Amino acid sequence: VEEVVRAEGAIPATIALIDGDVYVGLTDKLLDILAQGTNNEKISSFELPIMIAMKKSGGTTVAATMKIAHDAGIKVFATGGIGGVHRHVTDSWDISHDLESMSLYHVTVVSAGAKAILDLPKTLEYLETKGVLVVGFKTNEFPAFYSNNSGLYLKHRCDDPYEIARIMDEKTKLNLMGGLLVANPIPEKYSLDSKTMNIAIHTAVDEVKKRHITGQKVTPYLLGRMKELTDGESLLTNIQLVLNNARVASAIAKAYSDLVCNKLLDKSI
Repeated sequence: VEEVVRAEGAIPATIALIDGDVYVGLTDKLLDILAQGTNNEKISSFELPIMIAMKKSGGTTVAATMKIAHDAGIKVFATGGIGGVHRHVTDSWDISHDLESMSLYHVTVVSAGAKAILDLPKTLEYLETKGVLVVGFKTNEFPAFYSNNSGLYLKHRCDDPYEIARIMDEKTKLNLMGGLLVANPIPEKYSLDSKTMNIAIHTAVDEVKKRHITGQKVTPYLLGRMKELTDGESLLTNIQLVLNNARVASAIAKAYSDLVCNKLLDKSI
């Protein structure tokens, strides 16, 4: 992913917690620790105090990454898919803290929608309630992570990174709270059949209920089962959508940087 970002002319700043220290940008050695460590945690923003105090290491969720990126002055963040409202939410009340964080921090998040294992209509409704602007990149449909089509219409669409950069700029001037979600569909050649994926998702979700899996263990279990149920196809698609999001996020970051630099140049003249 970092190689993709550099190739697009942007600067990668992978965020993680290593031995209780917050890092914005990792060396190769620290990347290895993050990727290969056997005791790494999945860390959300509200857990940062205890994880720092206990000298823990781990990967940051969208919520924690947004918080750290915001504090570091980073404007654009690429991920795979955001968390959201889980299926059967009325039984579990499982709603990702990612959504709350998206209403708090001025960071543009580029993702392939929300993870398809979630309740996508309710996730979009929750984002609207929290005042989070969702824009489709070259699409009028909210992508379903593994697939391009969800049947969920998006009101706003942008076809150029500079359009998104201008929206970011206007949002800042208006001092509106919260982030901007750029819904970026996976390239068509890597998109999986939505009907096939929904069958696998329903199977995995039913297993979660039967096995009483809860909390932060739900998403890793579901993603792991999706890999098994699709004979590895979902993992390959997941990798491709992350790389694609990194490309688009880099283009947006460059466009925003150009916009800001040109404004500063105009003022100096």
